Amino acid sequence: MKKAQGSEPRPDDLEDMLPEYAFDYRKVRPNRFAPGVEEGSLIVVLEPDIARVFKTPDSVKNVLRALIAALPERSAN
Repeated sequence: MKKAQGSEPRPDDLEDMLPEYAFDYRKVRPNRFAPGVEEGSLIVVLEPDIARVFKTPDSVKNVLRALIAALPERSAN
């Protein structure tokens, strides 16, 4: 099967790129607007039907903590 012509960038094409596409990764900084994530935290993406019910991270945490409190105690093995 033939590859489509021009499907792979050639070195001369890279030289013709506009400067705004030449990203300098040495200047990358953390997003100062993103909240820090505590060590040991787990980030979860909610599906749309669940996200319609739980509008804030605190509402999710409160329900999960209530569920944990309702579970029977597990003994250490």
